[in-house]
Amino acid sequence: MISTPKYKRPDPAVSVVIPCRNERSHIEACVRSVLGQQPVTGDFEVIVVDGMSDDGTREILARLASDDARLRVVVNRARSTARGMNIGIQHARGEFIAIMGAHNHYAPDYLAASLKVSRATGADNVGGSMICRGETWIQQAIALAHHSPFSVGGARWHKVHYEGPADTVFGGFYRREVFARIGEFDESLLRNQDDELNLRLTLAGGKIWHSPAIRSTYCPRASLSALFHQYLQYGYWKVAVMKKHWGLASLRQIVPAAFVLALAILPLAALFYVPVIFLWLGLLTAYAIANLSAATIAAAQSGWRFLPVLPLVFAGYHFGYGIGFVRGVFGFLIFRRAPALTFSRLTRAS
Repeated sequence: MISTPKYKRPDPAVSVVIPCRNERSHIEACVRSVLGQQPVTGDFEVIVVDGMSDDGTREILARLASDDARLRVVVNRARSTARGMNIGIQHARGEFIAIMGAHNHYAPDYLAASLKVSRATGADNVGGSMICRGETWIQQAIALAHHSPFSVGGARWHKVHYEGPADTVFGGFYRREVFARIGEFDESLLRNQDDELNLRLTLAGGKIWHSPAIRSTYCPRASLSALFHQYLQYGYWKVAVMKKHWGLASLRQIVPAAFVLALAILPLAALFYVPVIFLWLGLLTAYAIANLSAATIAAAQSGWRFLPVLPLVFAGYHFGYGIGFVRGVFGFLIFRRAPALTFSRLTRAS
């Protein structure tokens, strides 16, 4: 009797990697939206890397995988985001690898647009407009601030309509050979892993491209406290990236920290030279004017009902990042300590 070999699916053009942990409320909608993407030339696969979920996420994924052969589920025992992304990359079979998030919603042509832009530009990594859309009043205000140049110092990937080279992009649609050339995500970083990889790619002569044709949406943090702690993390771990490469991707990264330090140090200096207090008052006044101006511009464009809270939102971005960065400088650079527990406890792989 002659046995017939099993049919083996050809390698897809695109591999989607989604790290997650305990995402019962979001994972099914996310995976179905990705599986429902418009067709791409050469097809695509979806690899969900689960960080040992214990809330029912794994059962949902098993059911979805049984219904669609394009979905594979693998385990991330380390539970960290960077490890989850690397496991996904190692299992990927595609020429292109798209890093996607369990909390994001993607336009139906997200993969098709990413593939088109990548081939048209020859870029090593492409990404696009990540539009913040909140549900509550606070979330909507945070979303408005997210797209304001005042909140993030004019970072290109925050500009919805920007087209051109960038130092980083949201998510990332990478050529597979990038990881063979410069390595995978740094698993020692609990935040800013994508920024560090893109910095490494830029230093290696790679090309990163932002296109408004590549669209996704994101729901921001639900409170001012959560926003502050999010940017506290970003600022803290940015120093770890700086220490690794002994440099900065841009000067805007140190402005919040310099501002926070000045506000803390100048009153102490005034104890020895009183006129310094006027410099401190001037700095605080200048920030208040800039903050209120940015809040007014944002509210005029999107609704005056957000004006009362927008100054606090902007302050959450700036002081969170600045204080985190300062603590990172003392922890990573001056005292060379291991990451503080406060800044290393967020280890979920999503």
